[in-house]
Amino acid sequence: MMSPESQSPAPQPSEPESEDRVYRSVPAIAGGALLLAIAGWLGIDAVVSGEGRTPWMALAVLILVVPLVVAFTLRPAVYVGDDRLRIRNPFRVIVVPWGQVASLKSSYSNEVLTESGAKYQLWAVPVSLRARKKAARREMRATAQARREMGRDEGRGSALGMRAGLGSGPGQGLGGGPVSDGPARAETDRIMDELRGLHEARRRAETAQGEVTVRWAYEVMGPAVAGALLVLILAVVG
Repeated sequence: MMSPESQSPAPQPSEPESEDRVYRSVPAIAGGALLLAIAGWLGIDAVVSGEGRTPWMALAVLILVVPLVVAFTLRPAVYVGDDRLRIRNPFRVIVVPWGQVASLKSSYSNEVLTESGAKYQLWAVPVSLRARKKAARREMRATAQARREMGRDEGRGSALGMRAGLGSGPGQGLGGGPVSDGPARAETDRIMDELRGLHEARRRAETAQGEVTVRWAYEVMGPAVAGALLVLILAVVG
């Protein structure tokens, strides 16, 4: 009598990977869209109504300017995943596994430092000194308001305690003032805090190891170089 063939269990579907969070600079995108609109309006008008060499020069300038505007305004982005950080800068795309991140630094720019000593700037998460000063002023006002509220509560608690023959310590039967939600932070500083927290949580994970890869953005550099050469040739031939 033959034994029935053993059947291997059906493979279980792998757990879907979480989608990357994407960080971009909204002011940069708005500024880039405005610059592209102006350049398109002026350039197309020169191409259509210009005379002699003007249409060709306008076309060459457009080929040069448009990729550069896109590279520095619309293109930068930071993709944050559970296993790696992908940085899309104007002319490069850098993929850094969390295990290769040494630190995330914020000073006059936000940067990623790798274990090998390399440094990569986060173009999509720019530092705003104005936003930092605004957050610092907001924090100072909140602290001063909390102290005033605490002083009033302590005064009321002392008066009630004397009338009722109770201790005059703060917080006995009264609220101790507004609860703080934490220090006020600029938006980009909060983003860097989130990245530091994710790095600390994931840097030892097995799937977060690997090598840093850097790819040049030839799709941006090629048209810009071609436009620069056309402008140079037209200027020389002129």
